[in-house]
Amino acid sequence: MNKLLTIAIVLLVFSCKTPEARRPISVTSGSFIDASVERNKKLNAKEKASIEKLMSLEQKDYIASESGFWYYYNNKVEVDSLKTPGFGDVINYNYNIKALNGSVIYSTDELKTQTYAMDKEELFTGLREGLKLMKSGETVTFLFPSQKAYGYYGDENKIGRNTPLICEVTVNSITLNQSH
Repeated sequence: MNKLLTIAIVLLVFSCKTPEARRPISVTSGSFIDASVERNKKLNAKEKASIEKLMSLEQKDYIASESGFWYYYNNKVEVDSLKTPGFGDVINYNYNIKALNGSVIYSTDELKTQTYAMDKEELFTGLREGLKLMKSGETVTFLFPSQKAYGYYGDENKIGRNTPLICEVTVNSITLNQSH
């Protein structure tokens, strides 16, 4: 019995030891992330310079969006009663996609007429944000840097990685979400 009591006391003493923090086997610095951030800054600066050069050559009245892309109205609707789309509104639109040099990547015929429920479906960031600025009947040309377009991966088809894009978009109609 004494032996059992001694074992219980020894286990009790050693089990009360405070836990020690385990040290990592290998320590990594933030060098990979730092290098990645630096690469992205250089890429963004290069794309911005290309886009700004294109805008200066075209001499259109481009507007810089708060979201990091540029656009101008090919056809602007001045009627104040028409609303821009909100969450859940269904937008019927046509668009094309071009490279910055103007070569067509996807034509309007290839992409066909699209229907999109605002913020409820997948759509590349720039186009989703651009559609929010438009009214029914408007046509807008957008210049998207790659991070607002298809980014690092491209579309895994015709659009390569880190490709800035030009999109001409026409909103045919906006059907308001009935649950507003």
